[in-house]
Amino acid sequence: MNRLSLSVSAAMARVTGAALGPYQSAVVRIGFSLTWLLFLLREYPHREELYGPDGPWSWELARRLIDGNGAFSALMWSDGRVWFELVYACAVLASALLLLGWRTRTVSVLFMAGVLSLQNRSVFVGDGGDNVMHLMSLYLVFTRCAQVWSLDARRARREAGARARGERVTDRVGPALWGVFGLVLVVATGTGRLEGDPVVPAILWAVWAAQGLWWAVGRLTRSAEPRILLDVVANILHNGALLVIMAEACLIYATAGWYKVQGSRWQDGTAVYYPLHLDYFSPWPALGELLSSSGTMVMLVTYGTVAVQVAFPFTLFNRRVKNVLLVVMMIEHAAIAVVLGLPFFSLAMIAADAVFLPTPFLRRLGGWAARAGVAILARPGARAVAAEPPPGPRTPQDAEPSRVGFTA
Repeated sequence: MNRLSLSVSAAMARVTGAALGPYQSAVVRIGFSLTWLLFLLREYPHREELYGPDGPWSWELARRLIDGNGAFSALMWSDGRVWFELVYACAVLASALLLLGWRTRTVSVLFMAGVLSLQNRSVFVGDGGDNVMHLMSLYLVFTRCAQVWSLDARRARREAGARARGERVTDRVGPALWGVFGLVLVVATGTGRLEGDPVVPAILWAVWAAQGLWWAVGRLTRSAEPRILLDVVANILHNGALLVIMAEACLIYATAGWYKVQGSRWQDGTAVYYPLHLDYFSPWPALGELLSSSGTMVMLVTYGTVAVQVAFPFTLFNRRVKNVLLVVMMIEHAAIAVVLGLPFFSLAMIAADAVFLPTPFLRRLGGWAARAGVAILARPGARAVAAEPPPGPRTPQDAEPSRVGFTA
């Protein structure tokens, strides 16, 4: 009984004492923001046909649908072309800033608003990856995904160094963003723009209030207890959101695999053959013909896809098998991006898979990226900088957060 109590206490201390998986959450942030940014930039010439006033799914049709399902979309606040361009530009900017990790708590909310606004405006635009992006944009709001590989982490290190030297640190950008964000929320709420879906307005107001409370506690109180309490709450939300992201990825693969098992084409090993011969999924017809020319290859890929998707959720507690299947699935998604012409679906799924990557690999990846950046910039003293370990947490909890997906 004492041993069980100690285990429970240790688990609770682990969950509340630190935001686990700092590298995993960072790579998920980078993956999804990059995917959405590339999608918006690629579709920029066609933005008005996809989401704007020139599209076949008109503003009035979208208005009727949203009135029925209560979904959130800032594009429904006005049918003007200028407003559409402003929302689209804000979505691009929020994606780029989230990728860089600048003021991540605020920018993640703007990123979520941009994703929901565009996707709910035209619900028939997407390839499957949009559903993953839709959900993950909500989950990212609750994560502390800028602990490493971000401008926020660099700013935090500089501020800590300044405080250690006895210098006074003043943040003017944060309060300014908080004030603008609050003004927009007040206007949107007062004019009835946030009516309908209660979830998104609740998230917006909760994040705004939490940011104000966090600033007030850090600025107005000298006691450490209130800040520790806020840290505990933030860690619980982060760890819970990270767990939900992992569960969501497992659910996607499990449902996809078990639905495939029920299909006759998947049972007889010919399912992969048919999309290779559809014009919509044939950016390289010759490559599709080459891959489908071998019946054995088609059968192996068909059965292998089902086996990997069904088995993956059961391999999470065996880190070696899990890592092997991760590599297989990422290669499969890369092949789908090239062969079937679905790059953004594949990028979204690879970003979701990245939550299970082992921490040592991600640390090495960060080191490789840092050395590559130094080599490209060719700055003086590049060797010394490249030899330094990548910045980030150095605690045992951060090095090995969990046996489920975070270890080597």
